Amino acid sequence: MDSRSMRPEEIEATSFRIIEDEAGPHDWPAEQWPLVRRAIHTSADFEYLQSLVITPDAIPSALAAIRAGRSIITDTTMALAGIRKDMAATFSCTLACHVADPAIVATARQAGITRSVAAMRHACCEDPNALFVIGNAPTALFELLAQVRGAVCRPALVIALPVGFVGAEESKNALAMGNLQIPFITNIGRKGGSNVVAALVNALLIMASEG
Repeated sequence: MDSRSMRPEEIEATSFRIIEDEAGPHDWPAEQWPLVRRAIHTSADFEYLQSLVITPDAIPSALAAIRAGRSIITDTTMALAGIRKDMAATFSCTLACHVADPAIVATARQAGITRSVAAMRHACCEDPNALFVIGNAPTALFELLAQVRGAVCRPALVIALPVGFVGAEESKNALAMGNLQIPFITNIGRKGGSNVVAALVNALLIMASEG
């Protein structure tokens, strides 16, 4: 069939079938597989089949938080833009990214820190039990982990796949091996991005609406 004549839902369903076929047998639990599949679907990168890390409590905690209307905080406006506003609104989940807020910009300049760090400090104080979504800035993840260690915040979920060559892999390792007892979704290595984390949030929103 010519893809130009296919409806969006048909294209997605066909893509999922292709992913299932190419992935073949795997060890992902049924409840986690939709997230792995969504990461592959968004990136066309089957490396997520091996590199994604999902804690056992990540999905239950995320679904409970979404259904309770918890805030969803992102590190970039790009990640924010990719999250389905209509679905978040059905649960009264507030979506926010503070990195461009004038007060945050001023604070970062005065303190000599990055806007990502300043925005994360602000978010942790304002919404300590939010879902934190980081797809770009390793500094945001490092700061979030520092805030967790300092008992400033206790995220309902951390989705962290910052991308890049400076600090990205190290920040994700700090999350995965930090023994902070928080639910998280991350990956091993340099890959990631705002599009992938937004897709994972959307997958969780779909799961919350279905259950």
